[in-house]
Amino acid sequence: MAVEQQMIFTPSGRLPAARTGVLTGFAPSTLTLPAGFRVAPQLLPIPVDIVFEKDVAVRLRDGVTIHVDLFRPVGDEPVPVVVAWSPYGKGQGTSASVMGVFAMVGLDNGIVSGLEKFEGPDPAYWCARGYAICNPDVRGVVDSEGNSVLWDRQEGRDCHDLIEWLAGQPWCSGKVGMSGTSYLAVSQWFTAAEQPPHLAAINPWEGVSDVYRDLVMRGGMPDTGFARQLQEGSFFGAGLKEDILAEAERYPQMNALWENKIPDFCKIAVPAYVVASYTNTLHTAGTFRAWRRMASQDKWLRIHNGQEWPDYYDEDNREDLRRFFDRYLKGVDNGWESTPRVRYSILDLHGGDQVGVPADAFPPAGFVSTRFYLDGAARVLSTRLPSAGVEVGYAVDSSPNAVSFIARFDEETVMVGYPKAHLWVEARGADDMDLFVLVQKLDAYGTPLQQFTVPNQNARIHDLTDHGASVLRYKGSDGRLRVSARHLDDELSTADVPAHTFDRVEKLVDGEPVEIEIDLLPIGLAFRPGEQLRFVISSANLLGPLMPGIREYAGANSGRHVIHTGCSRASYLQLPIRKS
Repeated sequence: MAVEQQMIFTPSGRLPAARTGVLTGFAPSTLTLPAGFRVAPQLLPIPVDIVFEKDVAVRLRDGVTIHVDLFRPVGDEPVPVVVAWSPYGKGQGTSASVMGVFAMVGLDNGIVSGLEKFEGPDPAYWCARGYAICNPDVRGVVDSEGNSVLWDRQEGRDCHDLIEWLAGQPWCSGKVGMSGTSYLAVSQWFTAAEQPPHLAAINPWEGVSDVYRDLVMRGGMPDTGFARQLQEGSFFGAGLKEDILAEAERYPQMNALWENKIPDFCKIAVPAYVVASYTNTLHTAGTFRAWRRMASQDKWLRIHNGQEWPDYYDEDNREDLRRFFDRYLKGVDNGWESTPRVRYSILDLHGGDQVGVPADAFPPAGFVSTRFYLDGAARVLSTRLPSAGVEVGYAVDSSPNAVSFIARFDEETVMVGYPKAHLWVEARGADDMDLFVLVQKLDAYGTPLQQFTVPNQNARIHDLTDHGASVLRYKGSDGRLRVSARHLDDELSTADVPAHTFDRVEKLVDGEPVEIEIDLLPIGLAFRPGEQLRFVISSANLLGPLMPGIREYAGANSGRHVIHTGCSRASYLQLPIRKS
């Protein structure tokens, strides 16, 4: 069945008041904003005069017209332009919704001008440095025509057309880049894969790269809480919008629809400055996957130690990005190529993180994938294979509905890379299992160590993150798998990162153990002598929802879960350990 026949659409709606900003109203015009202009009192004044072209019509290849806002420096010299592609209304920078998000994470709204798109580059900064910014309302959003889609190759084709239109404008130098976080990062994978001739560089700053595996069916489980928030809280317009929730219900296995929502990584060849973190339970896996698989020979990876919004608007990080864009959008010979191909962080969860550690690759040289075997008798992790086979388990409706294993480190131990779990499991009284796994750091006394990823650490953020809002508080590297979806994809899997096909259902037989692999989020973690690592296996969603206010997924479990350890059914946790 063709992708178009599999897609499901539902009526959209007009932009709600909370997502309406000062510049939302449709008013095609051109004006000059003078230096010192503020779009709202609490926001940053612009430092230079800026030409503002509002609601400019751009016709796409299929005849659909979208509208864009353009911000550029005053003057006759052609400049490069940076595109911020997302369904978030181009005039929402002053909306109550956006300013409320900044307040939640502890960012002062005064660090931006309000002219920027949510999660996108700020014209106040970039125009002052000789760049234009293009904020589009994409297909089907606000006043743009058509029906909107969520993260697929249609968006790549649409943005291709916009880029080529921009390159032909008399004020443009012919060089176009892309930047932004989250949705604005994902759209860059799809656009770059379409290879628009005038796209010169991209800057994806954390974003999923496989809608099935990262957003709606992580581990083969229909955990659609954030997909619902994304679908119902965005894509406002006069037409229809894609109903990804209905699609996930109708097509629970990988098919052409979901394949269309994976970029063609081998066609991403432009210079790329990719930013990732270990701590974002939505974006981390996808960002690392895209960075690994993209074909570009000129790609750089920086792994920070916090949440993406504070990181994106940090002054030093913006200057770093400007050096990248100056090199590839302006042709400045500034030595960017000598930047380490990888700059990674090592978390210690005591406030002494290492950031900007240079390397040539990820995982860096010197880190070796090491098996820590589960010992069901002693409940420890050991690099020695237990000689005796021991079963451990739990009833899924009891407390605790988990088993864990601990390793204590006698010397400083650093791990950077890709963890995975290789387990022998069995369901008794059921034909399937939803398994959740977590790697935690404990101090020398057994207390779990955690770390906020945002500046806000007040009582309210504690309440939000005690269980849930996992992108705001890091509690360890997690993974999950519905065991009937255990079939591995031989082409995509590596020795460190298992990947599942998700194209079949292989139910369990009572009394017959099966062998599975679970990928956990990449990790960068240091342990001091005496500190401990705890590995948890559970039928419960250990971290809760990834953002505040979204529905929590409950595993589809019953009966008793059994984990086999030792001897011929040796389960292990594989960790990337630095060798001296």
